[in-house]
Amino acid sequence: MAKLIAILNVIAWSGFWAFGYLAMTSGTQANGSTVIAILLAAIGAGIGLWAWFWLVRHSEETGYARRPNRARPTEDQDVPA
Repeated sequence: MAKLIAILNVIAWSGFWAFGYLAMTSGTQANGSTVIAILLAAIGAGIGLWAWFWLVRHSEETGYARRPNRARPTEDQDVPA
C-alpha cells in the first residue's frame, strides 16, 4: 500500500507542477483553460499533500523514520496550566 501511495504522490505533484506552469504562463485571452489548469493544479497539490503526510505518518509508525523530538512532561514534573 505504501508503494501505491508513493506513486500517487509523485503523479499528484507532477500534475501540480505541470498544470501550475500552464496556469501561470497562459495569456489573458485563455480564460477557460486557465481556470481548468488552476483547478487541476489545486487538486494535484491537495492529493500530493495528503499522500506526503500519509507517507510520513506510515514511516514513523513502521520505524523507518524517527519520530521528531518533542518535549513531553513526565509524571513527576509539574504541568503548567
